[in-house]
Amino acid sequence: MAIHIKTREQIEKMRVAGEILAKLDEVLKKEIKPDVTTKELDIIAEEFIRSQGAVPSFKGYGGFPASICTSVNDEIVHGIPSDRKLKVRDIISIDMGSYIGGYHGDAARTYAVGDISQEAQKLIDVTKQSFFEGIRYAKEGCHLNDIGTAIQEYVEKNGFSVVRDYVGHGIGRRLHEDPSVANYREQRRGVKLKRGMVLAIEPMVNMGSYQLKVLKDGWTAVTKDGLYAAHYENTVVITNGEPEILTLLP
Repeated sequence: MAIHIKTREQIEKMRVAGEILAKLDEVLKKEIKPDVTTKELDIIAEEFIRSQGAVPSFKGYGGFPASICTSVNDEIVHGIPSDRKLKVRDIISIDMGSYIGGYHGDAARTYAVGDISQEAQKLIDVTKQSFFEGIRYAKEGCHLNDIGTAIQEYVEKNGFSVVRDYVGHGIGRRLHEDPSVANYREQRRGVKLKRGMVLAIEPMVNMGSYQLKVLKDGWTAVTKDGLYAAHYENTVVITNGEPEILTLLP
């Protein structure tokens, strides 16, 4: 396992990539409404990322055909933008990446489309909060497993389940670097966290069972039971104090 510790200068470059995604989140919030297609959101996202002097990290990555992942309702991750129109009561998870100055940023959010059910809103809120429960342990001297354990405990306490098939990851010059960052308790304590590590921490949470299947397109992961899923992710720097989140506006 090759974990790249980032210098201050490298983190500053990643901060630029992260800030683009934080701003893109603000743009998308205004655009997500009934009758917009996921393809239209993809075009908006790509144009915005490029307008900032960056390129979309995901476009062509492993053959992925779009700039963002758009996962609606029971789609957990890696949904491909299409002519599908959003409807009232849908929820949509958008995973987005930007690459600039030799470094990547990675973030994901789940948005409500118009008025949604209380249970769907709770799913979105719990998923987001589980990230913040996890990063209480994203500091020097803690172990990777502390993060995943805190996320899982919070999610399950609220009656939902954590996806096992996909995990977070290190990030830097490459979109996916070591180490893998599970959102659940593992047998081992995992790597000891050191200042200068940068991690993409991303709980993926299902309303029902954590089991999933991948559709024929080879990308889109959906819940096996057809219930909703949510996703929340930020790019996080390990420091000797509180972690620094690069993909949120101050």
